[in-house]
Amino acid sequence: MSNLKKWKILQSEMVLNYRWCKVRQDKIELPNGQVIDDYFVSIKPEIAIILPITKNKEVIFVRQYRHAVGDFFIELPAGHFHTAQESAKTAAIRELQEETGYLAKQVREVAVFYDKPSKDTNRIHLFLAEDVVKVSEQNLDITEEIEVILIPVDLVFDKIAQGEISVSGTIAALFLGLQIIK
Repeated sequence: MSNLKKWKILQSEMVLNYRWCKVRQDKIELPNGQVIDDYFVSIKPEIAIILPITKNKEVIFVRQYRHAVGDFFIELPAGHFHTAQESAKTAAIRELQEETGYLAKQVREVAVFYDKPSKDTNRIHLFLAEDVVKVSEQNLDITEEIEVILIPVDLVFDKIAQGEISVSGTIAALFLGLQIIK
């Protein structure tokens, strides 16, 4: 049995509460008794990410600009839930169709994981969809400008090794999801 102990929250206050950014400041007591009065936590919504694969064994990716680092990234389709009642699976299917125009008929949950639990609160729900088909044009949000890219499954890990795919959530999803189909 482990002797590890949770940190104790002595005080908690929401210091930023905007649509795109919510931050909580906690005053915490560590198990050793030391107090930290400025531990900041980013309150983020849960995310659904989908690993879509075509009948031709191609992974459907999206390439888009990410403002925080000022560059373009190749990622799997993903997004937050639109309502508190929307399921992770529904969000994943919706995001795939909105961002790419592809439809996932059969979807299975692969895993639920965390990206940065030291500072972020959200969980990431990963789904796998095989034999996806193009059914429509993209239906993008105001902040989205997305290029759809299809990469053969056999080349995906090379793209990661070459640094072309470099977003941690996408990489984790690929390693978890592609082992299922092989």
